[in-house]
Amino acid sequence: MLAELEPAAQRLVDRHLGMAKEWFPHELVEWRPPPPAGSTEPLPDGVAGALFVNVLTEDNLPYYFASIDNLFGRDGAWGYWTRRWTAEEGRHSIVLRDYLIMSGHLDPVSLERARMAQVTGGVTPRVPSIADAFAYLALQELATRIAHHNTGKALPDGEGYGVMKRVAADENLHYLFYRDLVSAALDIDPSGMIEAIKRQVLNFEMPGTGIPGFAEHAKAIARAGIYDLVVHHDAILRPVVLGHWDIAGRRDLTPAGEAAQTRLVQFITRLGRAAARGKGRRDQPPVGASHP
Repeated sequence: MLAELEPAAQRLVDRHLGMAKEWFPHELVEWRPPPPAGSTEPLPDGVAGALFVNVLTEDNLPYYFASIDNLFGRDGAWGYWTRRWTAEEGRHSIVLRDYLIMSGHLDPVSLERARMAQVTGGVTPRVPSIADAFAYLALQELATRIAHHNTGKALPDGEGYGVMKRVAADENLHYLFYRDLVSAALDIDPSGMIEAIKRQVLNFEMPGTGIPGFAEHAKAIARAGIYDLVVHHDAILRPVVLGHWDIAGRRDLTPAGEAAQTRLVQFITRLGRAAARGKGRRDQPPVGASHP
């Protein structure tokens, strides 16, 4: 599949480079003496949790790079994309940490201890195939973009909003790369891709599952409406899986592909009903995929 998709990958890399904007962390965060400990108004738990999870996820970049590098290889468009993506994600870690230190929103000692635990643990999502990797990365990059953007809107200062908006814009370009890669893969192997999409949708986890206290942070993030079951269904599964990829409309499938298609559509439909019931009680994180 990698060989067949190489021309599509090269086209998408070229498109990405044409759309990506150069930017510098030091221009987004004003350097100043950090506020004294305890002098900053505490953020709501969900907003603080989102910042905590966001920066530690970026800190775990060495393991994400290793996983993707092993899957895609180091040659051609695939290798270039992996390295370019890594450089861009590394910049996110720099600017988020700069902002957190300068704003005083999180305790830097606790944050550093959590970083050490996260990177020492090296936990990353595992995928069984290239097709699964494409599907997971498309879903995850969009989820990350949405979480970053919603976190920025919840922050009390314009500087934080600007940082999160800039990072979210990068994540959106990463999402577009993988979204359209999945579209190209669906044309090559529709049944295999739908089976992979089904596996990843039914077992979706955000990339911060190895972070200390992640489950509690995810619940707080959901309660704040930054990323919950409603967002997951309304902003990802329905518009991308059912909309852009048109999974329900595929007719060129094997029996196994048809079975996966039916299961996937049923799952999203039932999840939509669960999300609708939960709109007045936003405390359901889409982590660990509690299947309705």
